[in-house]
Amino acid sequence: MGANRLVAVHIDEETLGASGPDAEHERRVAIFDLIEENSFGLPGEDRGPYVLALSQHERRLIFAIRTESGEEVHTFILSLSPFRGVIRDYFNICDSYYEAIRTSTSYQIEAIDMARRGIHNEGSELLKERLEGKIDVDFPTARRLFTLICALHAGQTRAPGT
Repeated sequence: MGANRLVAVHIDEETLGASGPDAEHERRVAIFDLIEENSFGLPGEDRGPYVLALSQHERRLIFAIRTESGEEVHTFILSLSPFRGVIRDYFNICDSYYEAIRTSTSYQIEAIDMARRGIHNEGSELLKERLEGKIDVDFPTARRLFTLICALHAGQTRAPGT
């Protein structure tokens, strides 16, 4: 594998603690998928592979990027405000999908799944745009990062009015 990739992701439990075993499992799966296959680089840097530490301050996600040996490379702060609507829509469509699996026809399930993938793609494109010029990711990596962001906020974002 090349140097422009992530080899580890660490979550700050103080600011992004999981809301239960299901949320923790979703996070582990999202991190595994991201580490398994990704393209992650920094413009003007060639010190990868990288380790990403995620934490949250107010409504901002902090990306602290280090080399494998622990040397600080870059810290980037991502406002989550632009993602609120798409994350809420994604959780709502996922809830509909899980309900449909129990009660709907295969055609209805397929239609909901297509909508779910469309919303996921929308969130991934938004993330890729927001990272542009700061962190270089391809679209599949943006999708996996968006999945992780959703998993990090599963318990928080589903509350009414968020």
